[in-house]
Amino acid sequence: MKKILLSRTDAIGDMVLTLPMVDVIKQQWPHCQVYIMGRAYTESIVNASPLTDGFVNWSELELQDDRQIVSFFKERNFDAIVHVFPNKRIARLAKRAKIEVRVGTSHRLYHWWTCNRNMKLSRRNSLLHESQLNIKLLEGVGLTKDVDLLEMRNFGQISPNTPLPENLDALLLSDRNKVILHPKSKGSAREWKTENFEMLAAMLKQQNMDVFITGTAKEGELIIRNLGHKITHAHDVTGQMTLPQLITFISKCNVLVAASTGPLHIAASLGIHAVGIYPPIRPMDPRRWAPMGKKTSVLVAQKECSLCRKTNHCACMQEITPQMVFDAIVSNLVK
Repeated sequence: MKKILLSRTDAIGDMVLTLPMVDVIKQQWPHCQVYIMGRAYTESIVNASPLTDGFVNWSELELQDDRQIVSFFKERNFDAIVHVFPNKRIARLAKRAKIEVRVGTSHRLYHWWTCNRNMKLSRRNSLLHESQLNIKLLEGVGLTKDVDLLEMRNFGQISPNTPLPENLDALLLSDRNKVILHPKSKGSAREWKTENFEMLAAMLKQQNMDVFITGTAKEGELIIRNLGHKITHAHDVTGQMTLPQLITFISKCNVLVAASTGPLHIAASLGIHAVGIYPPIRPMDPRRWAPMGKKTSVLVAQKECSLCRKTNHCACMQEITPQMVFDAIVSNLVK
């Protein structure tokens, strides 16, 4: 294979966990060009990956008519497309463009007539991590490699490439340990209570650490609404950064604490200590979605539970105390 397109058109965290596929391809085919197609908001993740050869912006491409998209695929001369995240329109147009190898999961009915390499892969019931499941799809292009989770920590690493504005850079000048708290998840994960983050911020501040609250402007408003005020003992930088700037900001800190959301996976791939707080609900638990990096910790109630599956509130998440998270942070920093 000389040129492969990986199609992953969903969320930021999912894109981060797709990057190890590039490592596997490059290990076995060093001269193969690997492009990733995703939504516009994931472009900075792909651009931060030193092994990836380019990004295809599906948010722009999907606005064109089918004939234009088929022409685009033909002009790029992809040898293969791997549908990491299934999309019926992309699958149909890749076939029309006569991309020679088209890989999908056999659990999508439309892949039976749009793909010519259908992999027997069920994500819902698998015990594998998301990154391992992604790599399994590469068997469709002729690459077979089982990657254990210890080895996976070296895959999918990213590097910042965007400078910070002076006002944000000035917040990071001290030699104190710097901890990012990311309380919200845009509804993509079960969340820890905002009150817990406030208690944790106070504990960290007492240990002379610099604490930052990150998130979108809307998430910052939700935090204030939940508490009735901003989280004290922390610098509120919500709504002040683009995603490329956030990647740089995270890289300059020591720890990030969050639920199973994009910034947690970004922190892990940057090599800083990523502390994830998870529910014990399959497939939301860390067995499937733990951050993959050299410095990671996960906190989850030690039981199997599905009582909260149909609600947004998760009692098991609240069993994780601020003291437990504080201990996880401090134990890593003293190593």
